Amino acid sequence: MKDLITLNVFRYQPEKSKEPTYQEYEIPYHKDWVILDALNYIKDQIDGSLTYRWSCRMGVCGSCGMMVNGKPVLTCATFLESYTPGPIRIEPLENFPVIRDLVIDMSDFLEKLKKVKPWIIRKDVGSEDREYLQTPSQLADYKQYSMCINCMLCYAACPVYGLEPEFIGPAALALAQRYNMDSRDEGKNQRMKALSHDTGIWQCTFVGDCSAVCPKNVDPAGAIQRYKVEGASNWWKTLLLPYASKD
Repeated sequence: MKDLITLNVFRYQPEKSKEPTYQEYEIPYHKDWVILDALNYIKDQIDGSLTYRWSCRMGVCGSCGMMVNGKPVLTCATFLESYTPGPIRIEPLENFPVIRDLVIDMSDFLEKLKKVKPWIIRKDVGSEDREYLQTPSQLADYKQYSMCINCMLCYAACPVYGLEPEFIGPAALALAQRYNMDSRDEGKNQRMKALSHDTGIWQCTFVGDCSAVCPKNVDPAGAIQRYKVEGASNWWKTLLLPYASKD
């Protein structure tokens, strides 16, 4: 007889009910299966109505993030073996509206991401054809923050975002730092308004849960605190040296 494991899966079908429910599925247990394999088995073999996001199955696209036993994880990189003997509770990421079953609405994050201008800004773009060279050490300055895959695990783990939805949030702030620290970028001052606003870096209480759950070790908490130090330093400079150049 095959080994079995039980999954309790969050279900929300707005055309049927206004309130979510949990549905229990008993599936074969395979040591080499990840949570996403289990969900795919349910959809293919048991219940085709189950809805969730996934794409690459390689921890790159970030689309399969869910809560597993209360912790935000990438389901393509989280093995059933870690949760034996079960049951395993599967839910959509916390702190986001649920569209259907395990699918969240990311619109709020996408709007906040635009506010921090996560692209290289230069005054001379289009004025000439040239390369903007960069040394290995200059690349190393921001490379860690460039690894973000927008999986939203940090937002699901962040207690500040859960209590204060206006908070820009860890991923957007880390991505802003990625460009602020890029030697080719000249848009740091343009990002200051969003970053220094009371819904920006100063709302972070440095709990650190965002960095703890990040599957790519981006360390958004570290990025935010690094920017806080720089912001405080700049404030003291303007206070003590009011006529000094801001550059």
